Amino acid sequence: MSHLTTHILDATAGTPAPNVAVTLHRHLEGGGIESVAEGFTDADGRLAIGPDLLDPGMYALTFATGAYFADRGVETFYPLATVTFTVADRPHYHVPLLLSPFAYSTYRGS
Repeated sequence: MSHLTTHILDATAGTPAPNVAVTLHRHLEGGGIESVAEGFTDADGRLAIGPDLLDPGMYALTFATGAYFADRGVETFYPLATVTFTVADRPHYHVPLLLSPFAYSTYRGS
């Protein structure tokens, strides 16, 4: 299983958010950013992304929320939702996203 997982719930529909494009980036010490992995959430809104183990550092998950809502004929204020977080020495990180067209929230999951 991947070191990093995410789960997206659509708060307006009360369902998981399937087929959302997600990109994982790593922030480099010199100020740059490198792409690490990308994928799409499954039918349950879940995705294991990235290598089996992430090196310590600062990372970001970017969720293509605009495309997800456009596919449903819904206008949204946030075309992308980016969550930046720090990886230290935990064996697993879970970054859930609660999504609606005009708001989103996240927390450090277990």
